[in-house]
Amino acid sequence: MESEVNAAASEKRLAVVAVALTSALAVIAFAPILYHMVLHWKLVPDYSHGFLVAPLAVYFAWAQKRKLRRAPVQPSWWGLLPLCLGLLALVVGRLGVELMSMRVGFVLTLHGLVLLLLGLPMYRILAFPLSFLFLMVPLPQSLVNLIAFPLQLGAADLAVSVLHSLGFPVLREGNIIHLPQSQLFVAEACSGLRSLMALGTLGVVLAYFFQKNWVDRMIIVGSTIPIAVVINAFRVGLTSILTLRYGTEMAEGVIHQTEGFFTFGLAFALLLAESRLIDIVRQRMSAREKNSEALA
Repeated sequence: MESEVNAAASEKRLAVVAVALTSALAVIAFAPILYHMVLHWKLVPDYSHGFLVAPLAVYFAWAQKRKLRRAPVQPSWWGLLPLCLGLLALVVGRLGVELMSMRVGFVLTLHGLVLLLLGLPMYRILAFPLSFLFLMVPLPQSLVNLIAFPLQLGAADLAVSVLHSLGFPVLREGNIIHLPQSQLFVAEACSGLRSLMALGTLGVVLAYFFQKNWVDRMIIVGSTIPIAVVINAFRVGLTSILTLRYGTEMAEGVIHQTEGFFTFGLAFALLLAESRLIDIVRQRMSAREKNSEALA
């Protein structure tokens, strides 16, 4: 019996070593792609959260160490499916000079290696940390342009509606807000896409740590979209009011950046409040169920 346990432990160590070595080889093979992706994080502020994704994914995997120790190693040929998809994405990306495909291909390759060498029981445990890595992949610029411009218009329109309700004489023309003495241009950087992506990543982390029910987790993650949109419109409206009161310097420089930090903090606070509200609702529902069972 002891020899069987030792053999199983030895097999698991060999499988883990195999995954580590093949993952290292994958990193080497994708090194130029990963280098330019990290460079993208550094140069484009919208994706600066990418630096946190990989360390968080490692932490999520490490937090499951007890489950991983108990899970058996059952190598599965199903791992060839994501592995082949990853290699296909790499080839297609190379041929079409499409960066997102190649970057996604790296994450799919990691999925395939884990499933192929460790098997389904361990893959189920590591599926979330591995899937979390998709959040580090920047979107293609064509898709960013498609998303950002409607967000710009929506933020400007919502901000103008609020300003009208407060009695401020403003007019929107496209993504330009006309003020009595000046104009406020809602640029792509003010579309809210940056805060949306960062808040979405934080929403996933928050849902993972504080919510156990998958429905509640999806509610938290899904709510990051309307929260980011509304808070960004609030930021545009606040900038417009400050510009009306104190001049155009309120819409640029350090003051404008400070507004961004403040509004993002407000968005995260709303997300925390929503998570707490879900906890309260769940506790009350659980208490009612217990009372009903006691009365029955």
